[in-house]
Amino acid sequence: MKPAYEHVEFGDECSVRVYHRRLPRIPFEWHHHPEYELTLTLNSHGKRYIGDSIEGYSDADLVLVPPNLPHTWASNRSIDSSVPQVAIVIWFSGEWARRLADVCPEYTPLRDLLRRTACGLAFGEEVGAAMRTQLDKLLCNAPRERLGAALNVLCSLAEAPGRPLASPAAFSERTEGPSGHEPERINRVLSMIDSRFAEPLRLSELCEAANVSERSLARYFEQHMGESVGRYIARVRIGHACRMLAHTSAPVSVVAARSGFPNVANFNRQFKAMKDLTPVAYRRQFAVGDVAEAHAGPRITERSPSLQRNPRMPKSIA
Repeated sequence: MKPAYEHVEFGDECSVRVYHRRLPRIPFEWHHHPEYELTLTLNSHGKRYIGDSIEGYSDADLVLVPPNLPHTWASNRSIDSSVPQVAIVIWFSGEWARRLADVCPEYTPLRDLLRRTACGLAFGEEVGAAMRTQLDKLLCNAPRERLGAALNVLCSLAEAPGRPLASPAAFSERTEGPSGHEPERINRVLSMIDSRFAEPLRLSELCEAANVSERSLARYFEQHMGESVGRYIARVRIGHACRMLAHTSAPVSVVAARSGFPNVANFNRQFKAMKDLTPVAYRRQFAVGDVAEAHAGPRITERSPSLQRNPRMPKSIA
């Protein structure tokens, strides 16, 4: 399913865009945009789709999504049916945030936060609850106060534990490869993994590409990527498998082979361990999005950037 492109307008006087969305239910709207997006979801239960990650969510769900990673939420019920479901959305530019971190030492944590968000980050319920205390400032009419509140929230997230969501290569639309913010040696390793993940990869080959010892590569990788080389390769392979399962009808054995798993049983075991679903169940779960999108009305590109509903569909609650 091809994600729709969303155009986010900031206005001439705003560095961040804050949107207070209130509606009876959150529809499936598979989309992407070049901005970072922080979303706090309240009074809602359902499924959250971030790249190839599909998980259930509940109240105070807080997720930071990197640029151009397709995503959506789709609710199945409200916690309190007498009031609307709510999404507090903050969009901001990564280039702007990095420049701020470069010139203002107080905002140095922003750089680390953006690095950690390469695959999307889910924060704990207590972190989402803490963000709720900032809502008065985030939703006020003064752009400067909204900016200050957003920066405070982002810096607090930089110090909070977050769980990666999508696989490193979670979708085909993102073709720019490594971000360029890792050291050159790590970038060479990432490029080799991204181009040859379906082949047997020996650690010695990666070390030769980076011109470092196995011990040094392991240390650099943990430091800059937050996980081991083996774990990263597994997530790249599982990410490719997720794309094939979601976008093709290829048999699971073919998906496994083309994703770097010559043994189907091992593929099923690793897929279940990483996604908490079998490959067949994942394909079935993701197919739900096709049905939901058919009932969600026009694509996001056909609506205003503020995500207001099309007049033909039920309107958001003001």
